[in-house]
Amino acid sequence: MSLSLAPDKSAIAASTVALMSFANTRWRVRRPKPFVLVIEGEDVNDVPPKTRDYLHEQLLSPPWREAFYQLVDDTGLVICLNLHTEHPTYRDVRGRSSKGRLSQGEYYHHDGCTDPIKPRFVEIRCPIQPQTRGVATAVAPHRDVVKAMVQVLPAELAMSASLASQDMSADALNQMDGAALDQLQGLITRTVRKKLNAEGARAYFRHVDAAANAYFEPWALGESRIIANGNKGVTMQHRRAYQAPHNGGVANGHLVKRWPNEELLLPGQALDQAFLAAMCSEEDGECTDG
Repeated sequence: MSLSLAPDKSAIAASTVALMSFANTRWRVRRPKPFVLVIEGEDVNDVPPKTRDYLHEQLLSPPWREAFYQLVDDTGLVICLNLHTEHPTYRDVRGRSSKGRLSQGEYYHHDGCTDPIKPRFVEIRCPIQPQTRGVATAVAPHRDVVKAMVQVLPAELAMSASLASQDMSADALNQMDGAALDQLQGLITRTVRKKLNAEGARAYFRHVDAAANAYFEPWALGESRIIANGNKGVTMQHRRAYQAPHNGGVANGHLVKRWPNEELLLPGQALDQAFLAAMCSEEDGECTDG
């Protein structure tokens, strides 16, 4: 189950469409950022590409599933466009933002951030629906996010009691493992949410998005984003991101999600109901406060 990308995936420009051979099929792909692979669909003559459920029919079919998971592990974020699916494992994304305090989803986070065992991936999907999605989802590598949070942190916040004793030098950040990055990130997030009002915090995270070189593209209807969430590869974080003051009352298309590795089962596998219940209940919590 080898994977070949021509030309070399590191050289594919954001607007350049290349061909990737996978699952006995040639796919049209782009590489807008080093940690992002966009799959537009099969290499066929349909313009626009035909919309069908190629994610389940091919990429996640049992013979190819682990190879596809390895691709996500190695990449960070794999995006499938022009995808039509109504698979029963998807559920609505929980949590809504108010005009006051930010919700957990507006801070950079892993899914399962309070549990030592996190879902391997999170798949977030914008279903085909009458209303388009106006709120963005920013995605970036975990270490880059924490470095950016330090880089754009206002001096008065960096000198607050909770952060003044922390070594936030470039050398220290480069040597931190995932757990240490999580701990420092939690301290910064708590400081930001306590010291800044809602729009001040949103403005701060807009600066973080830019400094981390986050993937920040509008949602397309029929788009799935498979994000490496807790693995040995390129671990990512994501957040719901407003690029203008959030005043509410604006119609928006909804998102759905799932944890494919834990919820999309192969023959003979059983769903871990306790794990699923714990992760689902956490979605409504303030896990970055923990």
